[in-house]
Amino acid sequence: MNAFNRMTIVAAAQLIAKMHTQAEFTSLTTQWGVADRCGSGSVLTKVNIVASIAIDECPRVYTASGLMDLSTAMVELAVTAAPNLRRSPEWEKLIAGLRFDGFDLVAIEVSNEKQGLWGEQAVETQYQLQRMLPEDVPQTDFREAASEVELLLDQLHLSIAKGHLQQALSAFHRGEWSSANGELRNFYEYYLNEIANGLGYTGPDISKSRRDFLGGVCSPPFLLEEYNEWHPQKTQFVQGLMNRMHPHGGHPGLSEEEDATFRLQISLITARLFLRRYKERLRNERQADHSQF
Repeated sequence: MNAFNRMTIVAAAQLIAKMHTQAEFTSLTTQWGVADRCGSGSVLTKVNIVASIAIDECPRVYTASGLMDLSTAMVELAVTAAPNLRRSPEWEKLIAGLRFDGFDLVAIEVSNEKQGLWGEQAVETQYQLQRMLPEDVPQTDFREAASEVELLLDQLHLSIAKGHLQQALSAFHRGEWSSANGELRNFYEYYLNEIANGLGYTGPDISKSRRDFLGGVCSPPFLLEEYNEWHPQKTQFVQGLMNRMHPHGGHPGLSEEEDATFRLQISLITARLFLRRYKERLRNERQADHSQF
C-alpha cells in the first residue's frame, strides 16, 4: 500500500512537471525505470502516466537516497520545489494531502554556495517530511479511518450522513476548503441526528434536541457524561466540536488548508468512535431481544 493518497501523489506529479524540462524529466524517468512507459507528449502528460504507475503498481525505484516506493520518490522530489512554486495551488494540495496521510513538512535552513550582499554565507529554506504522529500509534491512519467510517455508514444505513462525507472528501481532494468544511459540519450533525432517530428520538426536528437526547434522555445514555462528551451544564466535547465546526471568519496564522485538514481528521476519528459505539449498541439490543424468546 502506498504511504500517500491519490491527491498527494497527483499534486506531487504536477509540481514535478513544473520543475523539469523534457530532457531533465527523461533522465529522471530513466533513473526510475519507467521511461519506456511514458510515451510522447508534454512533461505534464508523461508525469501523469508516472503518477498512475505509482498509484496502481507502487513499484520500487532507485533514488539518491536509496531504493524506495515510486510515490515516495515523487513526494520527496516535489517538496524540493523552488520558492515560487510553494505559492501555487499544487503546493497547497500537496501540503493538505500530506497532512491527511499523517505527514507534515518541517522547514530547515541550509547554507548554499552563494554569498549574501555583505559577503556572508547565504542560506536557503528546504523542507523535510516528518510524521505528525509516531508510526506505531494505533488508529491514526486517516485514510484507514475514512474507509472504516464509510463502511460503518453503509452497515448502519446512515445514507444522508454518508452523502455529506463523500461530498466533503471530494471537495477536500479538489482543494475546495470552504466546501469541505461545510460538508463536514453537515456530516457531523446528520450522523448524530440519525443515531438519535435510530435510538428512539421522537421530539422536535432540532439537532440540538437530538444531541441532548443522546446524552441525557435515551437509556443508557449514548454520549457519556463521565468522558465529558455530554453534560447539561458544563462545557462538553460534542457541543464544543460542533462549535469548532462553525467558526466565524478566518484566524490569523491559520491557513485554510491547515484548518480544513484538522477538521477532516478530527471528524473522521470522532465519527469512527461514535459509529463503532452505535453498531455495538444495536448488536447488544438485538441479542437482548433474542434472549427473551
